[in-house]
Amino acid sequence: MIVKLERVQVQTRKSEEAINITPTVEEIVRASGVRNGLVNVMNMHTSAGLLVTEGIPCLEEDILTHFARLFPEDQDYHHRRYLDYDGRLGFNADAHLKSVLGGMQCSFPIEDGKIVKGSRQTIYFMEYDGPL
Repeated sequence: MIVKLERVQVQTRKSEEAINITPTVEEIVRASGVRNGLVNVMNMHTSAGLLVTEGIPCLEEDILTHFARLFPEDQDYHHRRYLDYDGRLGFNADAHLKSVLGGMQCSFPIEDGKIVKGSRQTIYFMEYDGPL
């Protein structure tokens, strides 16, 4: 079995945004030389996430809007009452909850050197507490 690891850094510009990383993942798969296998995309940041959905700007905005309604920033979360590991108050509890809902990884099969996914499926890096 061949395993290849590639780390990619995503630069965000807003406190919350959806960034299409599909072309990056597709290029990594192509360059890896893996013909048949599996690609696993993982996020290592606890207040960001990954989502797979249709790639259209209005849906990106709907997702961010509805997550904000589900987890308003100004709620009395338990996380807001305690100091973070570095001495800051935990004012990003909403971001952590959004990342839990969206998830931190996604996987796709690779067939003949290409990701097997629906024609409209888009892989998004979701920033909830940026910029990173």
